[in-house]
Amino acid sequence: MSYGLLADLVVTLHLAFVLFTVLGGLLALRWRWIPWLHLPAAAWGGFVELTGRICPLTPLENWLRNAAGGPAYEGDFIEHYLVPIVYPPSLTRDIQLALGGLLLILNGAIYTIVWRRRTRS
Repeated sequence: MSYGLLADLVVTLHLAFVLFTVLGGLLALRWRWIPWLHLPAAAWGGFVELTGRICPLTPLENWLRNAAGGPAYEGDFIEHYLVPIVYPPSLTRDIQLALGGLLLILNGAIYTIVWRRRTRS
C-alpha cells in the first residue's frame, strides 16, 4: 500500500472520527453501548478544540504525505479540510472555542434526551 493511499485513509478515518465526535451521541438514542465509545471521543475532541492542540492524526497524515513525495500542510485537520468548506479561510482561536462549545452543547442536549429516556424505562 502506498504512503499516499495511507495518508488518504488517515484523512478518511479522521473525518469519520470528527463526525462521530460531533454527532455520535445521536447513535446513543438507538444503542445503549455507544456512550462508552462516544463520550471519550467527544471529550478528546473537545479537549483538542478548547486547548488549541493538534490531533495526533494530523502529523501522521503529514508524515505519510511527505513519505509519498507530496506536500504536507500547516495547521490542523479542521483548519485544512473543514474550515475552507464551512468557515472563512483562516481558523481563529475564537472559532476553535466556538466549535468546542458547540460540541459540548450539542452532546449535552443529546445525552439529556438519552438520560431521560433511560430513566423513564
